[in-house]
Amino acid sequence: MTDETSPDRPPLFDEALQEQLDRMADLTIDMSEQVNEQTRAINHISTVASEARRAAKAAEKQTDPEHYGELVGQTIEGRINETIKRMDRASAEILNGIQRSNASFQETTTMHSNTLSLMGELREQQQKDRQLSRWVGLGGVVLAMVMTVALPRFIAAYPSGCAVLGGSWQTTTTGTPACVSYYP
Repeated sequence: MTDETSPDRPPLFDEALQEQLDRMADLTIDMSEQVNEQTRAINHISTVASEARRAAKAAEKQTDPEHYGELVGQTIEGRINETIKRMDRASAEILNGIQRSNASFQETTTMHSNTLSLMGELREQQQKDRQLSRWVGLGGVVLAMVMTVALPRFIAAYPSGCAVLGGSWQTTTTGTPACVSYYP
């Protein structure tokens, strides 16, 4: 450009031009700030609108009878399942107790049967022992009588046994040796 002025435009001075440029820069800065504020406001409004949309969808979903029924069904099913699991565990424990009790009962029954058999055997043995003790007693009496009669004769048949019995060894008139005891 030349310094020549055109007839349509008045000549501009450097100060005036500088001032005009400063105003235009200030105006541009102000407009930029306003645009930034409006952008922030629009972003805020957009965020609030998105949150409102999400809240509306959540409210719609919560008030939907089908969804609400599904939630109730899941809740009830979850609680029932937990109760059923506890009942299963309890019934398993009861069944285990019954099985242990049954095994203990079987063992007790077997032991009782064995005890009764043993008692029967002991009674039979006792009866046999009683009969045997009668024979032993009778045998003892017979042995005592035999010993009372035969033992002194056997002991007296020898000279040393005769001396133990307090007798003396003598020969009879027929020449047979005999143990003789004299009692006053």
